[in-house]
Amino acid sequence: MLRKRLSSFTFSYVILSVFLLAFECFPRIASAQTAPGLATILQYITSDWDVLTRSMTRCDSIADPKLPEAAMLYLPADFPEPDSVKQMEKVCKVRVEHLPMVIRHPGQADVESISPQGLLFLPNSYVVPGGRFNEMYGWDSYFIILGLLHDRRIDLARGMVENFFFEIEHYGTILNANRTYYLTRSQPPFLTSMIMEVYNAEYAAGHDDKAWLTRAYEFAARDYEMWTHEPHLAGSTGLSRYYDFGNGPAPEGAQDEAGLHRKVAGYFVIHPELARTYVITKNARQAQTATGPEYNVQVCDAAQTMAHPGCDTAGTVRLTADYYKGDRSMRESGFDISFRFEPYGAATHHFAPVCLNSLLYKTEKDLEEMSRLLDKTAQAEQWKQRAEQRKKSIGKYLWDDQRGQFFDYDLRTASRSTYEYLATFYPLWAGLVSPQQAQAVARNVKVFEQPGGLATSPNETGVQWDYPYGWAPLQLLAVEGLRRYGFTDDANRISYEFLSTVAENFKREGTIREKYDVVTRSSDVQVSAGYQANVVGFGWTNGVFLRLLQDLPKEMIDRLAKEQDRAPQLSHE
Repeated sequence: MLRKRLSSFTFSYVILSVFLLAFECFPRIASAQTAPGLATILQYITSDWDVLTRSMTRCDSIADPKLPEAAMLYLPADFPEPDSVKQMEKVCKVRVEHLPMVIRHPGQADVESISPQGLLFLPNSYVVPGGRFNEMYGWDSYFIILGLLHDRRIDLARGMVENFFFEIEHYGTILNANRTYYLTRSQPPFLTSMIMEVYNAEYAAGHDDKAWLTRAYEFAARDYEMWTHEPHLAGSTGLSRYYDFGNGPAPEGAQDEAGLHRKVAGYFVIHPELARTYVITKNARQAQTATGPEYNVQVCDAAQTMAHPGCDTAGTVRLTADYYKGDRSMRESGFDISFRFEPYGAATHHFAPVCLNSLLYKTEKDLEEMSRLLDKTAQAEQWKQRAEQRKKSIGKYLWDDQRGQFFDYDLRTASRSTYEYLATFYPLWAGLVSPQQAQAVARNVKVFEQPGGLATSPNETGVQWDYPYGWAPLQLLAVEGLRRYGFTDDANRISYEFLSTVAENFKREGTIREKYDVVTRSSDVQVSAGYQANVVGFGWTNGVFLRLLQDLPKEMIDRLAKEQDRAPQLSHE
């Protein structure tokens, strides 16, 4: 809640503001915590932080459900082995080695030379999402940190931010997550948002740590530089793109995403008009651009097999290097899998995305604020100018005035996509839109709103980052964006829809999930490609639940609690 920009107030006004905010929030939080209908789920979330905490002294930190053979720990090449790791080596019987190279920037590491794959050392405890995600993730951690700060776990939240400083220093960037196979990519840049949340929470608690903020500023500026240089530049637009430095199939999908690439190859064989440079036949002249395994594909599309029964054999095909680059870059975006960047995310690296560039605008504004707090006046002005230039570029390339939404920009066709996506609310959350643009986007809430919250897109593609699925992070960013521009009724209504969906499923199952079907208001999901599980835990849903509940009016919290009191409680098995 304490997200005020403290540098713009006098000291006395800051103290008064903090007091009033605390006074305003207390009845809402207290009402939720004492209402019997919500007490159980709130207790679950509070205790779950410890269940999901990992560290370099816990044996359960090493296990990797995605690659069971990757049960070892790697230290940076130039980092001495801490005593805690030596102890872990003995107690957990874990193999510990140093990386074979010093890493200073992303793309430098030869990941294929690291065998077997393993966990990357981090100095502080951290909270994992849960299930197959047993490591610290780049953008998940922002939403987890919001929950930790709500529950006054400031030290744990700060330690996670400092782990990201360690990653920048020793692994070249903030990683997708701290596994060796993630050394080729990052995730959506929320670092400055995490820094300011922790700094403001400590300030409100009476601790103004300018020394920490100075250190944080330097690391945040380094992280920003990665996104604003090749190969992360989106052509000559002045915008940025997602780009994974690795090549070929992503290792983490080898076990529980079985069949994905065969499905992709078959899809493009059936839809050659969409195939572009993604699949080629075995004997094609451009076969040297192919990589990964071969697939024997049969065409069983009804329209193409009407003349005779059964399936046609399309022959042996391979996916190209361009497809795998797009697939990996899609994973850096966090939206794996969606058809937003063409089918199965195959063209992710060919787009300037709304989400990424909104986050970079937010990063520039945060760095401007940090500069002012640290009396770096000249640097503050530079960050301000960068933010203004990005804002202009976003308006030029990503804003569609006729449709009243923001769309990703296709660098190959020099045109905006027409794929409606919930990322259209990111610019509102970042605060870069005009009141007229905000009103237009708010009118389009109806495109996404369902009984259980906001669907990620209106397009039913069978994959998890499209219709009918709703994800906690996008609910929060959309709701906070709407609140920022005064659309309070929309924000409250959507918050309530999603909170009640999570709470009702918790009442039935005793767990909180990674995602929900917001059409049926259920945790029962039927994903056709990618990993099939709806993971329990779940770090970012926990954090978002607390944040949305915190901002909901008291009367709506009371109504939610009463509804949960009346809801039937089924098996928790």
